[in-house]
Amino acid sequence: MYEEIVIVLAMVAIGFVLLCVRIVLKKDGKFGSEHISENERMRQDGIHCATSQDREARKKAKQKLDVNQL
Repeated sequence: MYEEIVIVLAMVAIGFVLLCVRIVLKKDGKFGSEHISENERMRQDGIHCATSQDREARKKAKQKLDVNQL
């Protein structure tokens, strides 16, 4: 049982160290933004975050609504 705990802790420690090395070796020393709207590839494909897509859909639906037809 103790061997399994030591193995798991060693694996977690190795992962932590590897993440720290990436931060230290990276140019600005930090990870880039993981937000969808700041990802260039997703912007090229027209993918936005759910909040932005919902806002755009509501705006389009409001523009299509003709008050005279009500």
